[in-house]
Amino acid sequence: MRPPLLPPHLLRRLDGRTLSTPLLDPLIRTTSSSPSTPHHSFSLYLLLLRSALRPSHLTFPFLGRAAARLASPRLALSLHAHPLRLGLLPWDIYVANSLVHMYAACALPDLARRLFDEIPRPNLVSWNALLDGYAKCHDLLSARCVFDRMPQRDVVSWSAMIDGCVKCGEHREALALFEMMETTGAGNGVRANDITMVSVLGACAHLGDLGRGRQMHRYLQERGFLLNLRLATSLVDMYAKCGAISEALEVFRAMPVTSTDVLIWNAVIGGLAVHGLTMESVQIFQEMQHSGVVPDEITYLGLLSACVHGGLVGEAWRLFRSLEAQGLRPHVEHYACLVDVLGRAGRLEEAYGVVKSMPMEPNVSVLGALLNACHLHGWVELGEVVGRQLVQLQPDHDGRYIGLSNIYAIARRWQEAKKARKVMEERGVKKIPGFSEIDVGGRLHRFIAHDKAHSGSREIYALLNLITVEMKMKDDVVIPEYFCTYR
Repeated sequence: MRPPLLPPHLLRRLDGRTLSTPLLDPLIRTTSSSPSTPHHSFSLYLLLLRSALRPSHLTFPFLGRAAARLASPRLALSLHAHPLRLGLLPWDIYVANSLVHMYAACALPDLARRLFDEIPRPNLVSWNALLDGYAKCHDLLSARCVFDRMPQRDVVSWSAMIDGCVKCGEHREALALFEMMETTGAGNGVRANDITMVSVLGACAHLGDLGRGRQMHRYLQERGFLLNLRLATSLVDMYAKCGAISEALEVFRAMPVTSTDVLIWNAVIGGLAVHGLTMESVQIFQEMQHSGVVPDEITYLGLLSACVHGGLVGEAWRLFRSLEAQGLRPHVEHYACLVDVLGRAGRLEEAYGVVKSMPMEPNVSVLGALLNACHLHGWVELGEVVGRQLVQLQPDHDGRYIGLSNIYAIARRWQEAKKARKVMEERGVKKIPGFSEIDVGGRLHRFIAHDKAHSGSREIYALLNLITVEMKMKDDVVIPEYFCTYR
């Protein structure tokens, strides 16, 4: 009578006891909150049904939570029918809200919306569940429509909208929403929490906005936030991505080693790697090993990236083998780093051998690293093959045609180089011009080569010309002979 999927500890709790809904509901609730075994909730629910017991109005919110944790559309759709048959939907607001949240977590926002629209009087929890669903499904337009229509908002509403913007790459919009929350939400008692600040720090990190990031750090201190591990990791990541390595390390060192996890170590190692501090990232990794924190695939990816920047071929191979020895599975990104470090060092045949030995199909990152190596060291034959593969994989990417054209150019095969660019034009693929951005006085300025659209273009070009003249004048200065040996 009991489903075989129940683990021994649950069977022991039920052994010899008369089954009832009040007995099973607390067990369903406990298992639904488990990060590893929420599926046991449904085993218990099957036991309840097979025992001819009637579920209560508390049963379904727990099951909805379990289905949300499992992100299982199949379970979500099956579960919906049960409270519907019992007449609990849409009248029981707690059951209805839990199922709206369930559909949202299962990436079924349209079904969440349909159920939401059936609720006679949706409360704030209902609105937040729908908003969060759209945000998590990257439907930012629908999320914003829900957000603007909400009769009231709490910190959950603002945090969901801000996090949705960050996940969709709208980092400036996320920061603008945070400022709006501070001005309009404060009057309603809305105050940022840890979840809000993690998203805001993530936006600062992606923008490389160190000034705003420091301001948010001060905000945390002034508002009396307890610097827990999640916030500390976000701060380390923000400072590292913004190039403030010393400040990233300061936050990291302030955390007791016993309270750290693999995520904060990865943030430090990855940050050092991005800025070319190869040996420092390896030293941090050694500290990590001594601390007892177990590295994961992301740890090794950061270390391999550091090896690329530092040109450490031997260390890259050692780390790659250590990754496998730890029982971890190398992903395509690990292979891309290994190919890149070998290619930059001129060991093209070895890099090509790694590509051929991969257990999965090489992606554009792997092939791109190999193509760059071929261009750098003049292996035209292989470069042509790889370049053509990249064009086939990404026919709408301008860089793939230009990469192939450049391979032909180094071999002085001008007609074929011209043909590669012509094919790009014929397919309607336009070259996206490179640009640079700089934040001055809190305002972002973007510049494209030879672009004169900026309002201060005349003054900017005048200053550039002046700098150019001064540099030429310095080049004309006679350098004493004793300096020449160091040039």
